[in-house]
Parts: sequence; structure tokens; C-alpha cells
Amino acid sequence: MIKTLYVGNLPWAVTEEDLIRAFSQYAEVQSARIVSDRETGRSRGFGFVEVQADQAEAVIEALNGAEWGGRSLTVNEAQPRPERRGPRR
Repeated sequence: MIKTLYVGNLPWAVTEEDLIRAFSQYAEVQSARIVSDRETGRSRGFGFVEVQADQAEAVIEALNGAEWGGRSLTVNEAQPRPERRGPRR
């Protein structure tokens, strides 16, 4: 089974390949995605990494609060996105 981890407070220059490389030290990474702004294409400073469920806690313990590029990472289990109501204006 796969768990999705939220990774916040990323340095702007981090790429998906960087995430895979960093997280691969602690678990087998299934995928990694950096969230980018729709209009500019620039990183929004957070992303998601999918790992095996039995390895997720070890990854969180190892990387939550770790420093990367002068920033303290936030790593935890991703929460489901809340449902949106009505059209976006």
C-alpha cells in the first residue's frame, strides 16, 4: 500500500528529482510532485512524495524538521483535499 506525504517549506529551486533523491535515502519512492503556480509555473514551495506505507513513518521522523537550503522542512501524512463549493471567481 502507498502513502502520500506532504512536504512543505521547500526551497524554491528544489525539483522533483531532488525530492526523489532525498527521500530515497529513507524509503522506496513511488513518485514525487512539486506543486507549481498555474499562472507563473513557479514552485509554490510544497509538494508530495508517495512511499510504501510501512516506510512512511520512518521518512517522517527522519525528515520532518530537517534543514534543506536554509529552510526547515515540514513532512507529514497528506490529508485529503477539502471539497470545493461553487464556482471559483
